[in-house]
Amino acid sequence: MRVVIAEDSVLLREGLVRLLADEGIEAVDTVGDGPALVEAVAGHTPDLAIVDVRMPPTFTDEGLRAALAARERVPGTPILVLSQYVEERYATELIGGGAQGVGYLLKERVADVAEFVQAVRKIAAGGAVIDPEVIGQLLGRRRGGDRLEALTPREREVLGLMAEGRSNAAIARDLVVTEGAVEKHISNIFLKLDLPPAEDNHRRVMAVLTYLGHTG
Repeated sequence: MRVVIAEDSVLLREGLVRLLADEGIEAVDTVGDGPALVEAVAGHTPDLAIVDVRMPPTFTDEGLRAALAARERVPGTPILVLSQYVEERYATELIGGGAQGVGYLLKERVADVAEFVQAVRKIAAGGAVIDPEVIGQLLGRRRGGDRLEALTPREREVLGLMAEGRSNAAIARDLVVTEGAVEKHISNIFLKLDLPPAEDNHRRVMAVLTYLGHTG
């Protein structure tokens, strides 16, 4: 397994390299800023990119913006955001682009090396690992788990496929139903999760985050 690490702290960067090497995971490149991350992903096409949120020059959201740019250059690249901060706008955009191969972990809450390595492997394999604290902040600490209980088994199945990054057409094929039926299920999901109409894809992202927070 091959990874690229984008982290401006040299000590943390080298620590990650050694930790992963002990588990048979090779860091093919390590970088300290966003543009270098994009080039590293394009040049190495790694199995996973591990990215900090705040990097030079402004130390605000460069890492997440670079992760999105890297995914545009190399579609489907699994991304693990490893940070002290939750940057809501771009985190929502990253997850909203499909929950396959996406992770967001908070550094201070990673307490077990084995669990961290397991998360790295899961995300590289196309899974999703989102820290509950991240989900709570992105959802404004909604009580989404309670609302999920109101979904029918079919609606939960549809929501699960949405969480895998499937389009409405793909969900319809998987469930052998019409796209119209899928759209009706999704409308019911939004209603039961108390997600009001929006012009963008915001509701879909929030529904997926609610699902991940309840099943993770």
